Amino acid sequence: MTHMTIPTGSADSSQPWQPGPFWKIFSRRSVRLPDVHLNFVEGGAGEPLLLIPGWPQSWYTWRHVMPLLAQAGRRVIALDPRGLGDSSRPAGGYDLGTVAGDIRQFMTALGIDGAGPVDVAGHDIGAWIGYALAAEHPDAVRRLAVFDSALPGISEPPPPGIPAQDANVKTWHFGFNRLDDLPEILLAGREREFLSWLFAAKATRREAIAPDDLAEYVRVNSLPGAIRSAMAYYRAALSAEGLAANRQRGTRKLAIPVLAFGADNGVGLALLNTMKLVADNVSGGVFTSCGHYMPEEAPRAVAEQLLGFMPT
Repeated sequence: MTHMTIPTGSADSSQPWQPGPFWKIFSRRSVRLPDVHLNFVEGGAGEPLLLIPGWPQSWYTWRHVMPLLAQAGRRVIALDPRGLGDSSRPAGGYDLGTVAGDIRQFMTALGIDGAGPVDVAGHDIGAWIGYALAAEHPDAVRRLAVFDSALPGISEPPPPGIPAQDANVKTWHFGFNRLDDLPEILLAGREREFLSWLFAAKATRREAIAPDDLAEYVRVNSLPGAIRSAMAYYRAALSAEGLAANRQRGTRKLAIPVLAFGADNGVGLALLNTMKLVADNVSGGVFTSCGHYMPEEAPRAVAEQLLGFMPT
């Protein structure tokens, strides 16, 4: 199957987020599970669609996509997994199997799995979690969409040696984030400076993350324990045990439909090619003129692809 190329441009960019209209549709809620307290934002009516963010973000990364999905007749639920956003930050449990188990419990606690499996979409680390959820709980996921990520243990590793400048900007943090203690030492109290640099380096449309948006990400990443818990995802997923666990998941191919899109200034076709290794029914491609933060840089294109792939 040939891949799709989705052009994005200024027409796709959203206006600055308008909290007033948004909160007329959506509301903030939380669920307390045995081991973790999960924050989420939901709104709309219809079949549920669960959105999972990545690092260093939160549910808020989906803020422009969510109204478009709700207007199309979906009940939209954007979740902060453990350790991210405003969810609780326990000392452990950041391996993908445990986090996927959280999401499975969340579905039952909220009752969104009552009519059967649920459509799920994930970006960045959210794609790691979504894949683990689909692989370990095949009864829970009806269709899976993933955006601009690599799957630890499954995606082709980077070549050895010193990477080219473009590759280094995109991948340097995988090594840094898994270091013991050093990220906490260097980033604490410097969250604004760090996030400003990161978003500028990895976004094509830098205006997509405006000053108010940056302030929200600084807030959640400045909460006590936030840096430690975010880094714990990388330490767990990129450990020998985490890589082996994902390889084991990959030996049982997903039977559900999978949609995989990368950005041309992100992972490109690598995510689509990776998902073809672990699933039998995969479509997707590349967004052009787009950086890593696809739900914010190209929200209309993301919503259109989700709705085309996950019709009600």
